[in-house]
Amino acid sequence: MSDNSEANIAIADALTLLLHNQHALAASMEEVINWLSENGVGIVADNAMTAMATLDVNAQAITDAIMRLRLS
Repeated sequence: MSDNSEANIAIADALTLLLHNQHALAASMEEVINWLSENGVGIVADNAMTAMATLDVNAQAITDAIMRLRLS
């Protein structure tokens, strides 16, 4: 295995761990958003949902980068 390939694997592994962390954060945010919605703090829940959308977009970009690294 070349040094570049080993580096790509290490980077992909690190990005995978960060992606798992991002999914965990999104899940915890979803719980808080549900609580906010159920307790009449809709505007805060709406703002949090906007942040969740950003997490989703970024998660897809990270996933794409991981796949490119693993295929190179």
